[in-house]
Amino acid sequence: MTDETFVPAEEAAAMGVSQEAYDEIAAIAGHLPSMSELGTLLAMWQSNGKQQSLYGWLRGQHHTVVRNSYLYDGQDKIHRNVNEPHVRECIDIAQTLCRETASELPPFMLKRNKLIYLAGDISTDFLYSAYGRQCLHINTPPHRQRAADQDAAYLELIMTAMADGKMIDGHAAVGTGGLFCTLAQGCTEAVGFDILTCREIRLDAFLFGEEGGRCVTTLTEEHEDVFLSKMEEAQLNCCFLGRTTKGRILVDGMDFGPARDFCRSRIQ
Repeated sequence: MTDETFVPAEEAAAMGVSQEAYDEIAAIAGHLPSMSELGTLLAMWQSNGKQQSLYGWLRGQHHTVVRNSYLYDGQDKIHRNVNEPHVRECIDIAQTLCRETASELPPFMLKRNKLIYLAGDISTDFLYSAYGRQCLHINTPPHRQRAADQDAAYLELIMTAMADGKMIDGHAAVGTGGLFCTLAQGCTEAVGFDILTCREIRLDAFLFGEEGGRCVTTLTEEHEDVFLSKMEEAQLNCCFLGRTTKGRILVDGMDFGPARDFCRSRIQ
């Protein structure tokens, strides 16, 4: 069965998918879900813990965090509220940032259906970032910390060793534009990515925060256990993000469009 094959309810039930989950997935897809849609949305259903409607979540509900009311604009001498964007609003943000953060690094996501992991801590801050400066017009200097540089050097050492040992396929340090732009710059026209975000973190901080000492990597399922074991031995945090796809970019089930729209500035 290919990823493009539609899966009827009875076949999904045989795979262990409840009728409730299947009905929501079919409603979101607008048709009988394909195998790839079923897998992605089922993972989202399970990670959501069935605590709220998956349909409502994917249609733009905020994450489970409060508004960020501490942002300070040093020029205006005032504090500002910045609402957390919906997933669909992040499409425009991502396109803006990707145009401004073209990378000279070669792409590292070259094959489809590879696992994508974030190695290091999840970003919880976007104040010192290109997103803050370019999209929110928050006048803050780039955030530099010696500890973050030391973490980055240690992480790069570990990731290079795993790459040499063929445990991972490719990796890149999270840089300007945050996690999203790093992934986008790692794409090709033929290979994109499908990721889920962490609902306990602001969406914009998760996608566009630039906290140091982090990298993204791709690997095969057969190497996943070894990778996780090595990360534990190295006392490094990691987070499963999703998979590489056939030339499109999806975040929390929302289709951002073809990968070429986001890596265009690098490949032209």
